[in-house]
Formats: sequence, C-alpha cells, structure tokens
Amino acid sequence: MDAEILLSLATGKSRTYFRAWSEKELSQQEEERFNDLLSQRLLGHPVAHLTGIREFWSRDFKVTSDVLIPRPETELLIELSLKLIPVNQTAHIADLGTGSGAIAVTLGLELPNAHITAVDLSPAALAIAADNASRLGARNITFVQSDWFAGLPCHAASFRSPDEWEYFDLIVSNPPYIAESDPHLRHGDVRFEPSLALTSGPDGLDAIRHIIQQSPKYLKPGGWLLFEHGYDQADRAGELLKAAGFVDLENFADLQGHARVSVGRR
Repeated sequence: MDAEILLSLATGKSRTYFRAWSEKELSQQEEERFNDLLSQRLLGHPVAHLTGIREFWSRDFKVTSDVLIPRPETELLIELSLKLIPVNQTAHIADLGTGSGAIAVTLGLELPNAHITAVDLSPAALAIAADNASRLGARNITFVQSDWFAGLPCHAASFRSPDEWEYFDLIVSNPPYIAESDPHLRHGDVRFEPSLALTSGPDGLDAIRHIIQQSPKYLKPGGWLLFEHGYDQADRAGELLKAAGFVDLENFADLQGHARVSVGRR
C-alpha cells in the first residue's frame, strides 16, 4: 500500500489507474521521483510526511514534521464529542494541543453552531491547523498560542461576554502521553514526529495531570472533559479524574480493544 501511495504521488495517477493500466511504463522523471520517495520511506520517513496529507474523519489534513500525524484511534474523540454535544447546540469547545487541527477542524465542521478554541504551544503547529481550517472551510475556530490554559484569558474578546471565555461545554484533548524512556520512541513514525506532541514526563502523565487539575476552572457546571491516553493508562486516568472531583467517569476502547479515551463531567 505504501508503494502504491508513493507511486500515485510520483505519477499523479490514482491507485485504480495502476490496476487498469498495469502495462504502462513510467517516464524517467516519474521513475526518479518514485525511487526518491521510496528511498525516504525505506529510511523510515512516514508516508504522511512524504505525501503531506493524512486522512482523518474522511477529510484530508495537511501534515508536516511540526505536528503529530492523526491516527485512526483519535477519531474516537470525535465520535464521543458528537454524542455529548448535539449538532444544533450552541456550545463552546476547547481543543488542547490541537497540532494539525484535525480534532478542532472536524468538530468545527460537524458542529456548525459551536465555537472551537484550538490551543497549541507551537506556532508552527498553529499555522498548519489554521491552514487546514481555511482549506476545509471551518470558520468557527479561534486559534490560541498557549501552554495549555495559560493564554486563554488574553482572548476574552473572542466571546460574547467578558467572563464567558473561561467556561467551556467540552474540553477535548489528544495530549502527549508517552513516557520519556519508552523504547517505542526509537521505532516507526514517531521518530520523525515532534517530541512535544509525544512525551510527557517519566510516566507519560504530566500533561494529563495538568489538564485534569486545571479543567474544572474552565468548564461550565456539567461540562465534559474528554481525552485520549495510552492503552495502559485508563485506571490511572480514572483515579486522577476522581481526585479532581469529576463524576460520571467512563473509559472507551479503540478498534483494537484498548481503553483509549477517558471522560468525566464537572
């Protein structure tokens, strides 16, 4: 599949075309382009970085080495968010650590009456997220450069009343949650992704702890916190949510059956 995707990129032809016209030969320029892409893939560079695109929720998102490549399991955050926020509801939603903007832009398009605040510490990531929003037509997103919640008060003017900025119906996040010493960081696509979006302290839970501790100050009464975590972190995430006073705690499994997302209500 990787080879077909790269051949498609090199030739400008679809994968279906290759099956219909399998006897066609490449031009010298196409062959050189394909071999260059193949060499980079063999060194481990992610296909998404070579194509510049990754599909998420049936939309194509621009990605670079400045952002985490959207994963299929993260679509679970979208699925659950759409169950918590009705499509016709006027709601304020924060996406913490927006990266490519895959979550924020998807929610902005699926929930046209919602206003999304997309937060990231990286200016480069925010630029990519804003580009994705513009290209895909999501006009209901405010982009904020911030270390998690720290910069949100500076954007009070984005909301309808002076104190409304701090009250969200939903806070959603796919934060970094890999332990700094995890051996998996030396293998696969993650070698080429920003460590800021991957690792979070000795046990991988530093960002999740901070988000859980601070979220009650920014959620409306009854508002929801929803976040992705590692396959083996559900129990600890539940303990942290309970200690912070959250109720209606649940965790949800991804397609591989791993507990991947935890949710709690203020």
